[in-house]
Amino acid sequence: MDLFPSSAPHWHLILNHFPSVGLIIAFGIFLASFYLRSEDLRRTSLVLFVVLALLTIPTFVTGAAARWQIQNDPGISLDIIAAHQDAALYAFMLVLLTGWLSWFALWQYRRFTQPRRFMMPAILVSAVLGLAALVRTGNLGGDINHPELGADAAMSAGAAATGSTTSIMEWILATASSWPALEAAHFAGMAVLFGVVVLIVARVFGLARSVPYSAFHRLLPLGVFGFMVNVITGMLFFVADSGRYTAMTNSFYPKMALIAIGGIAILYFTVFDRPWGLKSGDDAPMVSKVVAAATAAMWAGVIIYGRLLPYLEGG
Repeated sequence: MDLFPSSAPHWHLILNHFPSVGLIIAFGIFLASFYLRSEDLRRTSLVLFVVLALLTIPTFVTGAAARWQIQNDPGISLDIIAAHQDAALYAFMLVLLTGWLSWFALWQYRRFTQPRRFMMPAILVSAVLGLAALVRTGNLGGDINHPELGADAAMSAGAAATGSTTSIMEWILATASSWPALEAAHFAGMAVLFGVVVLIVARVFGLARSVPYSAFHRLLPLGVFGFMVNVITGMLFFVADSGRYTAMTNSFYPKMALIAIGGIAILYFTVFDRPWGLKSGDDAPMVSKVVAAATAAMWAGVIIYGRLLPYLEGG
C-alpha cells in the first residue's frame, strides 16, 4: 500500500474535497459572521475563500489528468467526462472569482479598516454561484463510474464534441494568433507579479528601510492582478493541450504546487500585523524575513519550472 496516492484519479478524489466541502464550511462561516456581527469570523471566511480558490488549481489539473487515464476504460462515457470537465471549468472560474474578491476585501480591511460596500454582496453572489456549480460538477463526477444513477448522464450526450472545453481548445489551436497572444500576456503577468514580490522582499530585508511597508502594501493589488492574468492564460493553455501538460510530471506538477503555496504565502504580506507594522527605519523581524525568502524562492521556482516545461516533460 502506497503512503501517498500514486495516480491522477486518486489525487483528484482527495483534492476535490477541499473546494467542495471547504466552500460549504467557508460559506457557513461567512453567513454566521453577519448574524453574529463578528469581523473576525468574516475575515476568517475570506481567508478560507482565498485558500480554497488556490486549491482549485491543482484540483482542476488532476481532474484533467484523471480524464486521460480513465477515458478509454470499458464502461466509461467520454461524453459524461467532458460534461464533468465543462462543469468543473465553470466552477473553477467562479471559485477563483470568489477568492479574488475575498483577497481584495482582505486588502481593503488592512488598508482602509473596512472593505467597500459592494464587496460583501459581490462575494456572497459569487460564492453562491460557485457552490451551485460545484454541486453540479460533483453530480456529474459521480455519473462517470455510475451513469445508471444519474439523470445528468442523458443530458451529456455529445458533450465530448460540442462542450465548452472542446470549443475553447479548438479555438485556441485553430487561431494562429491566440497562442502567441496568450504567451505574451502570461509572461507579462508573471513579470508584474514577480516584480511586486521582489519589491516586497527588498523592503523586508531592509534594502528600502527608509520607506514604510504600507507604501509597498499599495502594490499588492498590482501583483495579484498579474497573478490572475497568469492563472487565466495558464488555464487556457492547459485546456488547449491538457494531454501534453499532464504528462509533464517532472515540471508541470511541481509548478502547480508552488503556485498554490506561493499564493497562500502572499496572504502573510496582505493581512498579518508584523509586516504591516514596519515604519520608516524599522527592521523586519526574522519571521517576516523567513517568509519573504520562502515566498521569493517559491515564485522563482514557478518561473524556473515554467521555463523548463519543454525540457522536463516526464512520462
